[in-house]
Amino acid sequence: MTGGNPLETLAQWLEEARQRGMSEPEAMALATATSAGVPSVRIVLCRGIDADGIRFFTNYESRKGRELEANPPAAANFFWPVLDRQVRVEGRAERLPAADSDAYFDHRPRGHQISAWASAQSRPLSSLDSLKNRAAELTSEHEGRPVPRPPYWGGYRLRASTVELWTKGVDRLHERLLFERSAVGWTCVRLAP
Repeated sequence: MTGGNPLETLAQWLEEARQRGMSEPEAMALATATSAGVPSVRIVLCRGIDADGIRFFTNYESRKGRELEANPPAAANFFWPVLDRQVRVEGRAERLPAADSDAYFDHRPRGHQISAWASAQSRPLSSLDSLKNRAAELTSEHEGRPVPRPPYWGGYRLRASTVELWTKGVDRLHERLLFERSAVGWTCVRLAP
């Protein structure tokens, strides 16, 4: 069985979740692993879907950034209970070009830009007050001028190699369609629930 690009379906389902008023429909669980295979998962926000995969942004020196640099295979999961749907995406993470990261950073709220500089993400922190004080210092330092993107902050694309589209069914007879990318496009098989 062959099919179209499942990432187009992912984009449609995400838009449906937005239209239904779901809180944070872009939230996705992102799983990474150390070079030794120790897994870690956290929620991040999807900031774009294209024909190749899904985009998200982070501090490259954070735990997830360090893990992605050492071990690029990763997985993401979206779950929209209001739609009775979820999507699993597996693939390899790759850094986005600097121009893409710059463009996204330039459109972030100013407070988020300052926070990207203030926080040594995933590193020990002496106190929340010290972080807030650092943010206040940076706010004063950049007053009246644009905040540049930190060199250690930017985007990734999870280049999808497999995508599973899941729809809840009656009596747990869920529909599961597994798409796998090949050199000639996507193939699709139906999985038992």
